[in-house]
Amino acid sequence: MSQTVQHIAMDYSKYEYTQDTLIHLYKSLIKPRLIEEKMLILLRQGKVSKWFSGIGQEAISVGCTEALDADEKIFTMHRNLGVFTSRNMPLERLFSQWQGKANGFTKGRDRSFHFGAPEYGIIGMISHLGPQLSYAAGVGLAHTLSQKQKVALAFTGEGGTSQGEFHEALNTAAVWKLPTIFVIENNGYGLSTPTNEQYVCEHLSDRAKGYGMKSVIIDGNNILEVYKTISRIAEEIRINPEPWLVECLTFRMRGHEEASGTKYVPQELMDTWAVKDPISNFEAYLLDKGYIDHDKIASIKAAIKSEIDRTYAMADAETPIQSSEAQELSDVYAPFNQVVVSPSSSAKTEKRFIDAIAAGMDQAMAKHPNLVLMGQDIAEYGGVFKITQGLVEKYGKGRVRNTPLCESAIIGIGLGLSLEGYKAMVEMQFADFVTCGFNQIINNLAKQHYRWATKADVVIRMPAGGGMAAGPFHSQSNEAWFAHTPGLKVVYPSNSYDAKGLLLASFEDPNPVMYFEHKGLYRLISEEIPDDYYTVEIGKAVTTLEGNDCTIITYGMGVHWVKELAKQSGYSIEILDLRTLLPLDYNAIDEAVKKTGRVCVLHEDTMIGGLAGEIAAYISEHLFEYLDAPVVRVAGLDTPIPFTKSLEDNIFMPKQRLREKVEWLMNY
Repeated sequence: MSQTVQHIAMDYSKYEYTQDTLIHLYKSLIKPRLIEEKMLILLRQGKVSKWFSGIGQEAISVGCTEALDADEKIFTMHRNLGVFTSRNMPLERLFSQWQGKANGFTKGRDRSFHFGAPEYGIIGMISHLGPQLSYAAGVGLAHTLSQKQKVALAFTGEGGTSQGEFHEALNTAAVWKLPTIFVIENNGYGLSTPTNEQYVCEHLSDRAKGYGMKSVIIDGNNILEVYKTISRIAEEIRINPEPWLVECLTFRMRGHEEASGTKYVPQELMDTWAVKDPISNFEAYLLDKGYIDHDKIASIKAAIKSEIDRTYAMADAETPIQSSEAQELSDVYAPFNQVVVSPSSSAKTEKRFIDAIAAGMDQAMAKHPNLVLMGQDIAEYGGVFKITQGLVEKYGKGRVRNTPLCESAIIGIGLGLSLEGYKAMVEMQFADFVTCGFNQIINNLAKQHYRWATKADVVIRMPAGGGMAAGPFHSQSNEAWFAHTPGLKVVYPSNSYDAKGLLLASFEDPNPVMYFEHKGLYRLISEEIPDDYYTVEIGKAVTTLEGNDCTIITYGMGVHWVKELAKQSGYSIEILDLRTLLPLDYNAIDEAVKKTGRVCVLHEDTMIGGLAGEIAAYISEHLFEYLDAPVVRVAGLDTPIPFTKSLEDNIFMPKQRLREKVEWLMNY
């Protein structure tokens, strides 16, 4: 047997509610069940492509939703149809969503419950299951910062508790005392894997002790126990914020999704849970108490079935969804027309690259009172590079937050803050560490607007690059990972002026921005830059050196390598500094190529899969007739970055190969 069930008792007698409340809860329970019965018919008819059944688990979704305020956000998963129906979402739109029609919530771009509808206080999942826990914690943080007496509630399954995000989210919520309720729907199986192969502890709720959290284990099939428990917890933590872990014992009476079936489940277990059905038991209780009769039950079901049939017919009558390449591309990013801000005075100060970033951070915090900074050691310590030094004293620990060592959760929390109208900056201590938060960036931040038209107002600062003998885990140039991902913006300044201006522009942009800053430039370069607030246009390259013999397209540290070569080589070299890697400034590339006819693309990142390959391919496809020689690429060696400085400088780094390539290009 995969789960202990003998202590579950369907006891409603100890809960005292009015007849109206009980009847309302019954109607809320029966509605998702009847919809599911309709969906299973449609699935067999081939009118929907997939269905994840929550039959037998309705009491959790309904009880939790009915216990919360209508404007408190709930983070759902596959089997939470009762959340959507309890929030009175129009059924015709739900049917449209399930059929991929235009009247759904994702314009046919995502399936079933993978969407959010903030107007109904519902935020849907991504298929990776765990990230919504951090996302909910971010909403909890927003409530704390704004001093709203509200909670956020997130669902996960017992299988999802094995993911790292479960630990990260709960730990951070506990450390920060966030008003967040984490609900585990323990239904006995993660697809086909029973709980005894998922975890060893007797109860998942026991894990809360390790986080210093409160927890409770309840009968997830008892609608009144769920409703009462969540109501009580929510009431408490609205006043005294802290997270709770609630384990709801229940059972999945159908397959993980319909195609998977239930043959792996012992029949005696199915029989045991069949008699614990949340609807039939509650219905029997209401009949026994005289609160309802069979005629009333029939009337309630008839009305709901009529609504289901009517609204399904509306969705079914919709024509197949129509779109275009232009429409799909236009929805990748949240609309934003950047207005470049010029400094209000001529006052300038000499600033190193690192000081320009620090100045930008300070001015962004002053301009945007809803901006929250998060990262390891960024508060009193000022960050490992001291860029945020002094900000906590100026803006307070609420807005300048040291975080536990959990990149994924913090990025997810940043996204949750964005849902509540905040802006977030997450500092990666080193760009290499972003791998721990890759899922949140690639699958949540980047796809958010395209999937359901909600912004992800998050900037991630990425101290990147080598040259300091720091080895393979503190020296990587990993910008190509993100320049490949639609929905992100990727900027990479090469000088102090752009460092400040692009950073401030990134905070104005409501889209997720990966802000790369080369560590080797921090204290290497300086220039006079405006003291006042100003911005630089994202998506706009700049010519930093005029030349006629050849064009070198580069960014970051590469700009300085080329400037050094231009002084030494005697060639008239044109330097195009991309500054923004996504979206690329193709117009500037066109002009630079046409001007000289000889092109080299340079970056510190490794060659294979690097941005130079994309740019070279673009030039070859669109500008071939303007070329006097093949496009050449110069990049880091296709190895991890070595620790020993002589190996890094003389073998790995492309600077040593740049002169040779330019000589070849000019002599072609």
